Amino acid sequence: MIEVQGLTKSYGDTLALSDVSFTVRQGEVVGFLGQNGAGKSTTMRIIAGSLGASSGTARVGGFDVAEEPRKVQAMLGYAPETPPVYTNMTVGDYVRFAAQLKGVSDVDGATKKALGRVGLDAVSHRIIDNLSKGYRQRVGLAQALVHDPRVLVLDEPTSGLDPAQRIEIKNLIHDLSLADDRTVMLSTHVLTEIEAICSRVIIIHRGKIVAQSDLATLAGGAGKLVRIEVARPDGLLDVLRKVQGVKTAEQDGARFMVTGESDLREAVASASVSYGLISLQGERLEDTYIRLTTGVTV
Repeated sequence: MIEVQGLTKSYGDTLALSDVSFTVRQGEVVGFLGQNGAGKSTTMRIIAGSLGASSGTARVGGFDVAEEPRKVQAMLGYAPETPPVYTNMTVGDYVRFAAQLKGVSDVDGATKKALGRVGLDAVSHRIIDNLSKGYRQRVGLAQALVHDPRVLVLDEPTSGLDPAQRIEIKNLIHDLSLADDRTVMLSTHVLTEIEAICSRVIIIHRGKIVAQSDLATLAGGAGKLVRIEVARPDGLLDVLRKVQGVKTAEQDGARFMVTGESDLREAVASASVSYGLISLQGERLEDTYIRLTTGVTV
């Protein structure tokens, strides 16, 4: 549904994106991860058609974003980190205005449906400037949804929200992703949101894609990093270092971290069970993210 090929973007002498390529299939919910300045927002703005690329192509539903922008905009809803709202308008008037701009045939019906989807019915008469940030984020989602797009591109939709508001928006996005086989591309710094909502992850670092995989494989590290805790740690370190495929083994009290080139989980568990194995855990998404973007193993 989203196809990005060889995307490059320069701002003068600064290279923001370098040969970025990935695909998001129909019905997928994909998390887009990266540090500040990594190129997430630039990529999403190009996909949404609000920024031109220096080279490369972006397609949505088979349509080239640069060559057929109107067809792309008809099937794509975009919510940037700061919602594009007119704060002196009421919620209902603003969403209605967004529906008109997007050429919706039944403006009133579409407005009512969008407000209901994001839980804004009760505040539709209120001035946007008087809303909390959580509700403003909902308004941004409503304008992105008002033309019932098949694809949603959401850039940091929970940025700056308190924990309760984060949960509300996270649950809302989860519900939207389940409706109508909708495709969602979501960027966030909160890894628990990615784990709760997304089925696949793309990680960008310094303008380049450094990883893209289904969540289970990426978060599990394919067993190449294993953490264990045992009841009787004495002597286990030497045993682990002799396990076939193990590159490094480190001990911190009753806890051990083991790395290798292949899936070590079965071998490490077998070697540790007689030492009173309490827990075994593969590489977490957080570990993977930090390792790929900083080079540090935690």
